[in-house]
Amino acid sequence: MGPLMAFSRGVDRLNSGVGKLADWAVLAACTISAGNAFVRYGVSYSSNAWLEVQWYLFGAIVMLGASYTLFRNEHVRVDILYSNVSRRTQLWIDVFGFIFFMLPAVLLLAWMTWPFFLDSWVRHEGSPNAGGLLRWPVKILLPIGFVLLSLQGFSELIKRIALLRGIQPAAEVVVEYHRPEQ
Repeated sequence: MGPLMAFSRGVDRLNSGVGKLADWAVLAACTISAGNAFVRYGVSYSSNAWLEVQWYLFGAIVMLGASYTLFRNEHVRVDILYSNVSRRTQLWIDVFGFIFFMLPAVLLLAWMTWPFFLDSWVRHEGSPNAGGLLRWPVKILLPIGFVLLSLQGFSELIKRIALLRGIQPAAEVVVEYHRPEQ
């Protein structure tokens, strides 16, 4: 399990860094949004480019933040069954979910969004709005985000299997489970 755990730690470090970029994108989006509102209503000037930068940042927040959210184990979960079972059963539910649901879906999305980006890049697709931006920089976020999420899914799968085998992942790894009341 040593090389797999090393891979997992590397993916976790990568997505922690990318998650920090997504954090900064939140600040940038809020700042640009406030600036756009001030300029539009205070000075009666508007720019489609700045509006599109704001939208692109929202896309970056979602696509780059998803893998970090999974790393932090803060993704949305349906707790009808999950919170009422033992930690070991939770691990098995996670392993099953990663193998049969999460990873196939995210890998398929990564594969399907690559041509979407590539077509935009080859055609130098631009915004239909006057003064708008190129579209490919935001479209590349789709395959990148899904690849990062896939990598994090593999990392989480490795950690769950390690825990099932009695191996504790590194201390910086965040894996919290809800334990049923005893």
